[in-house]
Amino acid sequence: MVNGQEDSDGTLIPCRKGNSWEPVIDLVTGEIVNWLVGTEADVHYKVCDVGEYWLLDADKQRIAKWKGYYVPDDILCVGDKGYGDYIAFKVGADGMVIGWKKPYLHAEQWVPV
Repeated sequence: MVNGQEDSDGTLIPCRKGNSWEPVIDLVTGEIVNWLVGTEADVHYKVCDVGEYWLLDADKQRIAKWKGYYVPDDILCVGDKGYGDYIAFKVGADGMVIGWKKPYLHAEQWVPV
């Protein structure tokens, strides 16, 4: 759902690039930094094994990639269960993930690049 409208084909969601969804989330605050302010969303995307999850430095350069083949539930499922297949959270009009808690990142789960 985006601004109260069903978005089953993903054309309304901010942060879309081609056929990909590429939000950049500040892990400390839960702010989606490339979000279109004023847009609210209830995100529930089935990703399965095709997602890629990256840690970025202050200059937004990739520094590490998630080792797993599944969605990192501890980070991308806020207030819901993703079972390794889903990204699930709500975004307020201010671009903040509602209910966000700063995640603990286990070094062994990331591959430096």
